[in-house]
Amino acid sequence: MSDQHVRVDNGGCCGGECGGGNEASSVATGADIRELVRERYAAAARRIAQRSPGGCCGTGERDTADPITSNLYTSDDTRGVPEGAVVASLGCGNPALLAELHEGETVLDLGSGGGIDVLVSAKRVGASGFAYGIDMTDEMLDLARAHQAEAGVTNVEFLKGEIEALPLPDNRVDVIISNCVINLSGDKRRVISEAFRVLKPGGRFAVSDIVVRRELPEAIRRNAELWAGCVAGALEEWTYRDLLEKAGFVDIEVVPTRIYTREDTESISKSSSLDEAVLDLAEGAFMSAFVRARKPAV
Repeated sequence: MSDQHVRVDNGGCCGGECGGGNEASSVATGADIRELVRERYAAAARRIAQRSPGGCCGTGERDTADPITSNLYTSDDTRGVPEGAVVASLGCGNPALLAELHEGETVLDLGSGGGIDVLVSAKRVGASGFAYGIDMTDEMLDLARAHQAEAGVTNVEFLKGEIEALPLPDNRVDVIISNCVINLSGDKRRVISEAFRVLKPGGRFAVSDIVVRRELPEAIRRNAELWAGCVAGALEEWTYRDLLEKAGFVDIEVVPTRIYTREDTESISKSSSLDEAVLDLAEGAFMSAFVRARKPAV
């Protein structure tokens, strides 16, 4: 799949739960995708603020049956984090845990949403460290800042911006994290290039994302987009590695954290009526993964 043009559905990342239908559209540009994602996440933030949550990458039902968004955080992770931030988690992993953050580090979360990964990171880096969150959606930024105020955390700042054009100077952060967001960008090459730019020499790229494990026919891609917007823009593992390498990263790893079964696909795709043949082909084709790389020290 091209990282410049991807096929999207009118339900966006949040599916039908965020408003709009789920009929496949024609191929969209990066700008089209950005506006679609902005609209859907704004709707998600408003719904979360009213305590009517819905998952980003699944059915829109926040319960333990959701195969993508469930069981990501431990009780230690969420201790001291407002309940609203936990409810607002729309990701597919726990990058703050997997990144192995250290006291005093500066962390940047790409697409910080309701703020849970920023707040968890702030705890892990301590008072001598700092955590930034970048989000392009005003409603999500308002939600995250409210959660920050509720938690009383001071070593955090939420900034408005796009992950394709980060509002930070070169060589600013030690670690970049992200949680099921890079797959939503229509220009992943630019996202990865920007991540490389703002990392300090020796800095770490440590994100959770949806990744495609094998090449799929276009027909399967179109159906997959109907059952989960988070899969619509997902990169194949080999393409992800190639983009990281071309940006200058080294020590690249893609580690599966959850592989989705046929049953998971069927659960996520309730509103899209995927036929049995498509469900069979989707067995094990997608995974949540921890994508790790490092900017060379010199």
